[in-house]
Amino acid sequence: METRELVIIGGGPAGLAAAIYGARAALNPLVLERGVPGGQAATTEWIENYPGFEDGIGGFELMVHMQRQAEKFGAEFKNADVTGIKKENGVFILNTSTGEIAAKTVIIATGAEPKELGVPGEREFRGRGVSYCATCDGNFFRGKTVAVVGGGDSALEEAIYLTKLVEKVYLIHRRDGFRAAKVIQERAKANPKIEFVLNTVVEEIAGERKVEKVIVKNVQTGEKSEIPVDGVFIYVGLKPNTAFLEGFLELENGYIKTDENMATAIPGLFAAGDVRLKDLRQVVTAVADGAQAAVSAEKYLEGNK
Repeated sequence: METRELVIIGGGPAGLAAAIYGARAALNPLVLERGVPGGQAATTEWIENYPGFEDGIGGFELMVHMQRQAEKFGAEFKNADVTGIKKENGVFILNTSTGEIAAKTVIIATGAEPKELGVPGEREFRGRGVSYCATCDGNFFRGKTVAVVGGGDSALEEAIYLTKLVEKVYLIHRRDGFRAAKVIQERAKANPKIEFVLNTVVEEIAGERKVEKVIVKNVQTGEKSEIPVDGVFIYVGLKPNTAFLEGFLELENGYIKTDENMATAIPGLFAAGDVRLKDLRQVVTAVADGAQAAVSAEKYLEGNK
């Protein structure tokens, strides 16, 4: 079995950036991606906050450019799902859906997926009014009315952020209390643009060609009603794609802990992007993580020659 210098697990922005930097360093990186390269970013209809594109760029288009750039420098891509990992005699052995792969260094860039509500209309209107990132998509709803679903820090913080852009925010939560920090709750309650809809769950997201309303139910009375909105921002949690690491690497709430050089507690193993334990999860931060991880992998290999 051939031992690769660098294997990158995940082909989203972090993985693609790592592939570009790794290929330019002549590490001949192999990128393993279980789906279409680009990750969550490829499903984003329009990205307006990525530097260098003053008019914005489609998420899929940006990811295609990144993949082509990585391939231009010599990165190799393979469709495979990694199901397990171990380290033997200083070499990582990856169990994949297409067989075992050995690597001297590994960068984990498998990302994190937003948890879904699982209601009718959610997937159908994703990118057409349903969003999981106010920082990414809030600008599309300037002067409009939106709903935010959730009760944690992220839900309330993003609701507050959206009030800078939209006319009104309905904050829908299934309980009458919030998990968010008290100071964040106080800020949200003091904001005149936020209307709280408590003890309520979303039963359906509806519209014709785009989101037009949410159908909600009061969990105490069972009464159903409709709230007219132009968009729905869902914050019921994130799920990092790290199941294959259980028993191999210590995780914190499923996320990978790294130092500023993207190194994990296991020498030669690095992590980048949304799968890493950090505050801001954006395309631009994922790309920065990927670049740093590849540089760190190169230095690790040099030091172990």
